[in-house]
Amino acid sequence: MASAVSAAERTRTAAPAALARTRLTRPTWLPEQIPAFDGLRGIAILAVLLYHCHARLAGTVVEPFIVWGWCGVSLFFVLSGFLITGLILDAGSSPRFYKNFFARRALRIWPAYWLLLLLYYVVVPLVSEGPHAMLRECFSAPWPWLLLFLQNLRLLALPGAIGPTWSLALEQQFYLFWAPVARSLRPRWLAFVALAMYASSPLMRLLHPAWLTPTHSLGHLDGLAIGSLIATALRTRPWPLAAWRWIARAGLALGVCGIALALHHGSAFTDSLFALGFGGMLLAALTGTRQTLSAPPQPQALGLYCRALTLRPLLFVGKVSYGLYVMHIFVFTMIAGYVDGPLDHFGMAGNIAIVIIRIAAAIGVAALSWHWFERPILGMKRYFR
Repeated sequence: MASAVSAAERTRTAAPAALARTRLTRPTWLPEQIPAFDGLRGIAILAVLLYHCHARLAGTVVEPFIVWGWCGVSLFFVLSGFLITGLILDAGSSPRFYKNFFARRALRIWPAYWLLLLLYYVVVPLVSEGPHAMLRECFSAPWPWLLLFLQNLRLLALPGAIGPTWSLALEQQFYLFWAPVARSLRPRWLAFVALAMYASSPLMRLLHPAWLTPTHSLGHLDGLAIGSLIATALRTRPWPLAAWRWIARAGLALGVCGIALALHHGSAFTDSLFALGFGGMLLAALTGTRQTLSAPPQPQALGLYCRALTLRPLLFVGKVSYGLYVMHIFVFTMIAGYVDGPLDHFGMAGNIAIVIIRIAAAIGVAALSWHWFERPILGMKRYFR
């Protein structure tokens, strides 16, 4: 019995042992709560919303900019990689880490996702066309792929409203892979793995094997890798704040190079340069909120960039950004019959009005989802600290 207990204890402590061998320390200037993060989320989701409305704005002065709104998903990946890796490294030797980590991730990701599937495949066809239409929609759905979060790994004829869920599938796969890797490796080796992830994605896009779908995980690891690398480096490299600011500037400069490359002809490395640019945006936000260790930031203590990121409307959009991302195309399709047709007759003015109404409706639905559905469920996280 004693030997069995000893073996169990060794198994329990094996994963965090690598973390214990390397001293991990958060920089003193890095706050626990970073309000600018919601501002970055707000920028990311607004870019995605405008991108999915770009056909309505064709020929306007903003079209050359919003056609690149798809890269808002890459910004989400950078933020996710940073936050998830930080959570894993800061957890130390917590014995209930895996239970709590995956429970908290499920509480955040699953409810809005299941709500979307329920609305699209059950509620809407049942209400609009009756039980036969509902059964037809349910039987036509690729449930094994949707239930297992694998829809990004195969070319599936997903309806537009379900299309954005490819990135949720990718993040779920990342959690399953990254949590045990980050818990078992020393931070130095973890950084090498993140660099390998970063290098593998442009290589996969360059080679583009026949089985690689446009949304395949192996082709979209750049942002997650950069976010993870920043989180690891901040806890293992005692560089001064000024050095991190220079790194942020370098990342932003490389991101500008990515924009120039994309505008010229694009390449397999465009997303990788964008990820570096978003990493620079992240570091600029981190280094600009260094005085927020014990209180929310004061506007006069922040630079122009961080003050812009902490504007209340942007923070609000960032707070509801997950539900907004999941539900926005569904909302667009639900209101199309009431908005698009009547306003089509007014030309460009009508198109602009359609875009405004779409975005306002999507934000409204996301706000309702946050207050009455997502937030109560997220309150259950207190059981999985």
